[in-house]
Amino acid sequence: MADGGFTKLPGGSVVVALTLPRPLGEGGVRVLVHAANRQRALTRLRNLGLRAVYLRGNIAPPTPDEVTAVLHHPDGVVWRAAPDRGGELWHPMAALLRPPAPVPEGA
Repeated sequence: MADGGFTKLPGGSVVVALTLPRPLGEGGVRVLVHAANRQRALTRLRNLGLRAVYLRGNIAPPTPDEVTAVLHHPDGVVWRAAPDRGGELWHPMAALLRPPAPVPEGA
């Protein structure tokens, strides 16, 4: 089960944060989703290909900095490596789900 949590915003929407295993590699990722409610946030992740995503409890809610990051992103879904590697920027979800770029020959 993934660590995660949520924060309800004054406008009624929520920001859900989940720490998940990286789909195409080693380690974990912290994923943030902004949606109208918790169920819609999880549905957004499932629609992006993260099928077995569940939120049970509120063990690791998003920090104020994380809430700000996802609110300022046009897609409302961002991720970065977990644990934080010190200063890593947030990435759009497309960067997590695409396969790594091939290494050119002779490099």
